[in-house]
Amino acid sequence: MAKLTKRQAAELVPLLEELYPDAKCALDFDTRFHLLCAVMLSAQTTDVSVNKVTPVLFAKYPEPRDIADAPLGDLETILRPVGMYKTKANHLKAMAKVVAEEYNNTIPHDYGKLVALPGVGRKTANVVLAEGFGEQRIAVDTHVFRLANRIGLTAETDVLKTEEGLMKILPEDHWTSMHHALIFHGRRVCTARKPNCETCGIRSLCKRNGLPE
Repeated sequence: MAKLTKRQAAELVPLLEELYPDAKCALDFDTRFHLLCAVMLSAQTTDVSVNKVTPVLFAKYPEPRDIADAPLGDLETILRPVGMYKTKANHLKAMAKVVAEEYNNTIPHDYGKLVALPGVGRKTANVVLAEGFGEQRIAVDTHVFRLANRIGLTAETDVLKTEEGLMKILPEDHWTSMHHALIFHGRRVCTARKPNCETCGIRSLCKRNGLPE
């Protein structure tokens, strides 16, 4: 599939940011630890579902040590609505133990240390660095992966190469805003099953329509 040129990508950025000026992280959190937990729980489920269980989770187990020491069965009961709850409960408990014992209850401001935490992958680490520490980051979830390769920002078959491709073609000072804008566009217009091309605000630049470079 044809790819957007760097100039076309630069034109796409303000279009998407104008379409979604309020695009931001949809997860509710008040600390970096709670952000990390919420992002971990958001895998293969909706942010709405996560936002329903985290108030219960954090009211009972607010700190890393609390979750590390919590009975696994209790965590599983709280997390049951988000799906994959047994795996997520195990990951949360293991992650919280490391944060409590190795980082003195502080989320490390370091990509390598974040991805070394149990249950934390590239996407989760990038979201934490962007939302928790204000870094410019491209976090590639299912929406960003689909849109980046459908629109023509990248032409890759895996998440890592898509992330690297987006970092090359998008201006760094817009990485985080484009991450959110692509997610909003993927949820509202360019859906997986039936993209609404007729009303798409970036149709003039989208390579899916076979437009010339």
